[in-house]
Amino acid sequence: MSVSAMYPGTFDPITLGHRDLVRRAAKIFDRVVVAVATDTGGKQTMFSVEERVSLAKSVLADEPGVEVTGYSGLTVKYAEAHGLAVVMRGLRAVSDFEFEFQLSSMSRHLAPSVETVFLTPTQEFTFVASSRVREIAMLGGEVTKFVDPEVERALLEKYEQSKKG
Repeated sequence: MSVSAMYPGTFDPITLGHRDLVRRAAKIFDRVVVAVATDTGGKQTMFSVEERVSLAKSVLADEPGVEVTGYSGLTVKYAEAHGLAVVMRGLRAVSDFEFEFQLSSMSRHLAPSVETVFLTPTQEFTFVASSRVREIAMLGGEVTKFVDPEVERALLEKYEQSKKG
């Protein structure tokens, strides 16, 4: 039986923590669709959805069984419409759990055929969050340990643009 999973998020930007979860999920599921959300729940993103998809495709290019796409609308409805039986979510800390638990419970009511599974990051990535990476980069800090070199370049370019504009 083939099982496909969706890993949704804003990925603004995609981090090494995200990549770690995708690699590990690819060992569990036959296909992992990294779904970059266009609807960000009111979050202001640094990168456009096209840029976020492009960066994710670049970072995950050599991962077998992994696809990257943009999407809009309800996550579970997208999963259901595209034959993705599982929505995978990452949990870094206990603080993530309450939000994710409520979200998965609501999702179960909206699309009972779609299951939610949680993966925790490996120890070295438990503290890595896209928002912190953006903040460090904007303040001129080193982000090499948190993102792929291409993502670091993109962050530096955005930082330079913001200083000019």
